[in-house]
Amino acid sequence: MTQPTPLMPHATASWLVETTALTFEQIADFCGLHILEVQAMADDLTSSKYTGRDPVRSGELTMAEIEKGQADPSYALRMQKAPVTVNRTKGPRYTPVSKRQDKPDGIAWILRHHPEISDAQIGKLIGTTRNTIAAIRDRSHWNIANIQPKDPVTLGLCSQRELDGLVAKVAKKAGVVDDGLAEQRLGDDREALIEELRAEREASTKAAGEAAQEAEAAAWLEAKRAAEAAGQA
Repeated sequence: MTQPTPLMPHATASWLVETTALTFEQIADFCGLHILEVQAMADDLTSSKYTGRDPVRSGELTMAEIEKGQADPSYALRMQKAPVTVNRTKGPRYTPVSKRQDKPDGIAWILRHHPEISDAQIGKLIGTTRNTIAAIRDRSHWNIANIQPKDPVTLGLCSQRELDGLVAKVAKKAGVVDDGLAEQRLGDDREALIEELRAEREASTKAAGEAAQEAEAAAWLEAKRAAEAAGQA
């Protein structure tokens, strides 16, 4: 039987990355995430910043279990207390204020990779309006120039199970047989996103280094000129 995942997997993974010496694979397995997502958290490359959630305080893990994992990298962490499942009631999905700015990126990703999903289904999955979806589709959205398609699961707008379930439901209704490419496409998209973020950080670091070198060269030149002027005097 598959072990349940923490109530807040991304926040829990963030806490484990920052607080423990567990391997990325151990954290990914326990939280039900892709190892690249955990790697991105450790490298500070994720588009969304998560506030760590202590699984020990919530009763999902014990310090003894964490210590076992730290002592043996091959040890699989065991859930101590499964989170209580709460069934969603009818109504729009609530999205934290910190994530609402990511919604357009998630919508654009679904429109690109899953055009078969209806606007009503997208709205229910992410918690948005049909007007917003239509604006992104026809590129009339006020911020369209800055919208970049990004996986809504990686952004924390929905769970992988919810997205996969919706895709399977739509495919079944349309009589389409799953060819197994969806998961591969999702993995490729995540890797591309992480590589893009890593490239941006490296470019920023390189630019900062070049600026420092230029400033140092300018200071040296100014000092040399001052010394020459003093010598002539």
